[in-house]
Amino acid sequence: MKYTYLAFAFIFAIASCQEKDVPENILSEDQMVNILVDIHLTEGFVQSLSIPYDSSKVLYPILEKQIFEKYGIPDSVYIESLEYYLRDVSKMEYLYERTIDSLTVREKNFQE
Repeated sequence: MKYTYLAFAFIFAIASCQEKDVPENILSEDQMVNILVDIHLTEGFVQSLSIPYDSSKVLYPILEKQIFEKYGIPDSVYIESLEYYLRDVSKMEYLYERTIDSLTVREKNFQE
């Protein structure tokens, strides 16, 4: 009986770790990380400018739109993808770990 429970627990653990089917209109993890990196770089750039807060509120959406154009997606696809990944905390944490790693590598390369 004890082994039956262990077997069910093992099967459940394996099943829960399997990749769930991602809907067709959702960005891949790699695309999402790349866009998140660009968004964070853009946010940092806008914050570093010596311009009034009101001006930065106008500038950032323009630059954000350029990011979506760069990747050939509408903002609605990004928002829908973000909402999709936010439903799975561990997945979103993983995506942000990758995003932070990418930003760290860029910063290190910039400093060298």
